[in-house]
Amino acid sequence: MLHTLIFVRLETYIMADLSQFDPNSVGNPNNNVFGLPFSEDDARLIIVPVPWEVTVSYNGGTARAPDSIFKASYQVDLFDIDTKDIWKEGFYMQAPELKILSKSDYLRKEAELYINYISHGDKVEDNKFMVKTLKEINAGSVWLNEWVYQQTKSLLEKGKLVVLLGGDHSTPFGFFKAIAEKHGEFGLLQIDAHCDLREAYEGFTYSHASIMYNALKEIPFITKLVQVGARDYCKEEIDFIQSANGRVKTLFDSQIKERIYEGQTWQRMVQELVDSLPQKVYLSFDIDGLEPGLCPNTGTPVHGGLQPDQVFYLLKAIINSGRHFIGFDLNEVGVSQNEWDENVGARILYKLCNLLMAANKKQ
Repeated sequence: MLHTLIFVRLETYIMADLSQFDPNSVGNPNNNVFGLPFSEDDARLIIVPVPWEVTVSYNGGTARAPDSIFKASYQVDLFDIDTKDIWKEGFYMQAPELKILSKSDYLRKEAELYINYISHGDKVEDNKFMVKTLKEINAGSVWLNEWVYQQTKSLLEKGKLVVLLGGDHSTPFGFFKAIAEKHGEFGLLQIDAHCDLREAYEGFTYSHASIMYNALKEIPFITKLVQVGARDYCKEEIDFIQSANGRVKTLFDSQIKERIYEGQTWQRMVQELVDSLPQKVYLSFDIDGLEPGLCPNTGTPVHGGLQPDQVFYLLKAIINSGRHFIGFDLNEVGVSQNEWDENVGARILYKLCNLLMAANKKQ
């Protein structure tokens, strides 16, 4: 049974002056994410926002999620019973790059025209404009991947813990590469309603629906992909999983529910998931892996899904097993009029930051 809480010991290397900071007070909008008074230099954990949603195939809006989550983060209480005051080591969120958002907006409009064209069964090669559009979108995705790779690589080389905040689920590909260079072999834990194992979905090489296919194809350091909560997938993806020779393990949402109906516990399933992971673990969290009432404005909502506490329980079990939690991304958070999606996203982001920091506490 998992009962151990992840209490941490703070160190004296912290540079920020917290003597005048009241963690129980209202979030100060003059400070950074979660109202914390850290700069990028003195924060140990850096959040890299990536406002990009070019290849989304249903609802848009996730490109503006990082800014909305940042604003919602001021409402998050800093006390976390699992990690106590680990935030004192410092969280900092960079400002979203406007050049990425601008390029995303432009290419998204091009992608919408392209998707509408192919949805009617028309052939791309018959239309010179569509050929040019597809080439431009794919080139834009390559550009984005390189930007993410360079940005995250630089931070990892400085000894920072790095978190990527999307955007759609195509955004962390460059981060996967940087993580592989930093840590060598690792396992990828994916929380998602979808398998994302389609090859060049809709013709987009680096589609949000192809992120895991591309990761396994191009990054051999990913020795294991463990997927949890998938409930919307195609036969192509099932065939891929079955032919992966054990490199992919998928616990489908329907399997979770059926095992619970038959009296099995989440603890038992979690232990099986933990046992299947290698020593180093990276979390790729698509928020549509959760029950859609928590994220109704995500890009592709699907009925069913997990609760956040189930994910946190799984992650704590991974950490308490002695495995090394090395980084994570959070993607596909929607933008809503009542800020519900953003508030859920901000709280999940904070909890995951705490767990990542606790798992990498200074000795």
